[in-house]
This record gives sequence, structure tokens and C-alpha cells, in this order.
Amino acid sequence: MILFLLEYLGTIAFAISGAMVGIQKKMDVFGVAILGLTTAMGGGVIRDLILGLTPPSAFQNPIFAVTAISVGIILFIPSVRKAFENKTRFYENLILFMDSIGLGLFTVAGVQIAHLNVTDNNLFLITFVGVITGVGGGILRDIFAGDKPYIFVKHFYASASIIGAWCCALLWKYIGEAQAMIVGAILTVVLRLLAAHYRWELPKAD
Repeated sequence: MILFLLEYLGTIAFAISGAMVGIQKKMDVFGVAILGLTTAMGGGVIRDLILGLTPPSAFQNPIFAVTAISVGIILFIPSVRKAFENKTRFYENLILFMDSIGLGLFTVAGVQIAHLNVTDNNLFLITFVGVITGVGGGILRDIFAGDKPYIFVKHFYASASIIGAWCCALLWKYIGEAQAMIVGAILTVVLRLLAAHYRWELPKAD
């Protein structure tokens, strides 16, 4: 139940993030819906393929795909779209907030699924699966939108997911599953928002 709730909330958050990028790029309704769907489900599909879980869960339960597509279509409605477009600052902050929430929720959901499917306590694999679940959809979104993947050029994005996933995986056996996921998700979201606010960035090549 906890996993379903996390993935469902993460799906909504990432679908909003992806759909709004599609709107910003002046895509048609199909493009907006597909970008929302890709952002919401791309990381989970990559995760399941890495873990050998086929077909990926995204194709087994249509509720996530239907939700992501519905979010994109709702945001494309002219009255809804204009409400966001006329408030640039609010629009940008909403994308940032929803993207951060999605990153945190999907990161710890990935850690949980890795724990359920990896027999040994492989900290590296569990952390990697958590991170790819969190950032995978965003990478596909940016590629589809014709941009450089956000995680390679902006702030402290993937690093926040790495730290959150690592802490979640490390604390799993010490404080319990639910508590570890809460800590990991909150840590990821807070680091991501702080990085955006204070412009934390990793060193770049000149």
C-alpha cells in the first residue's frame, strides 16, 4: 500500500513536471500528454528492466499511465494552461516543486523495489536502482523535449537523489522500512530545493 501510494503521488508530480515542459515547448496535446507520461513512468521502466522485472510494472497496471496522461490533458486545457502561463514565477516554482517531490518519492520507491527483488544487501545496486528510478524519467523528458538532460547541467539534481537513496538504503535495517523511506524522500526533496535556491552546482568543465 505504501509503495502504491508513493508511486501514485510520484506519478502525478512527475506528470505535472513533464506536461508543463511540453507546454513551455509549445507542443500539441499529444506531445504534452506523452511528455508527462514519459517523465512519470520512464524511470520505473528502466528500473524494472535493470532488475529483470518484465514486463515492467508500468505496463501491468494501467492506472499510472492513465493518471499521467490525464494530468497532461488537464494541464493542456486552455483555461488551465493560461492560468499558469500568466504567472511565470509561480509556473517555474511549481515545476521545481513538483519535480523535486517526484524525485524524492520515486527515489525511495526504487530503493524499496530493489530491496524486494535483490537477494543480497548490495548497497551499490540498491542505491543505483533508487537513483535511476528518480532521474530516469527526467532524462527521457529532456531528450524528447530537445534539451540537454537536466541532471548533467543544472544544480545539485542527481546528487540529491544519490544521497537520499544511499541514506534510505543504509538506514533500512536500522530504523525500519517506512522510516527509512520517509527520511530518504525528505532528504532528497530538501537537498534539491536548497540546491535550486542557493544555486549549488557541481564543478563544470571550462
